[in-house]
Amino acid sequence: MTVRGRWVLAAVATMALLLGVVVWSGVAQDRSRSVVPMATGGSDDPGPPVIVPGRPGEPARVRPADEVRAIATGAHNSLDTWYVQMMIPHHEQALEMSELVPGRAADPQVVALAERIRASQAPEIELLRAWLKARNLPVEVPGHDHDAMRGMQSPEAMRRLAESRGAEFDRLFVEMMSDHHAGAVEMSIDLLKVGAEPILLEFANSVAVEQNVEIGRMRELLGS
Repeated sequence: MTVRGRWVLAAVATMALLLGVVVWSGVAQDRSRSVVPMATGGSDDPGPPVIVPGRPGEPARVRPADEVRAIATGAHNSLDTWYVQMMIPHHEQALEMSELVPGRAADPQVVALAERIRASQAPEIELLRAWLKARNLPVEVPGHDHDAMRGMQSPEAMRRLAESRGAEFDRLFVEMMSDHHAGAVEMSIDLLKVGAEPILLEFANSVAVEQNVEIGRMRELLGS
């Protein structure tokens, strides 16, 4: 499991606790890295302790339920909110591009790349939506032109991609997704400079690191 994948697992568990859902994680390599009730408490009790998944390379820790909730709803600023609201449609376009791959791509590596993008970004969208819901914040930003965001591909470019096949599709997909990833990396680095909530800063850091890695892989595909 990648660094980003483990972070998403941990963040989803924390968000689920915040929303009142008991999450049982089925990670084959380490079943202890899940949110597990430890005890029951009375009506005045803040709640049972929970096992919180650690970050990659760190062990799980037992934390009081009220402390975990405080972490999940830690102080955030308007730029945190803006990042989440913008990253949702940004991820959604990456999924839209990846869904065009079956039946059009010729290179198995392009197919594998699209599968990785779908596997990572689809759950991240749900995580970002949960972050907004937990704070009673809107998903949509009225009047905002998402097409103007960094890395977003124009409707014309998306039509060209949908109409292409074989090697031409592979080239366009890799070029467009590289540019798309670069936009997400730039947005995430910007948040790391001005954001406030730790859990969201970890998310932005993981996006910047892993999408940079994927950009490198895509450059190798273009050069092959």
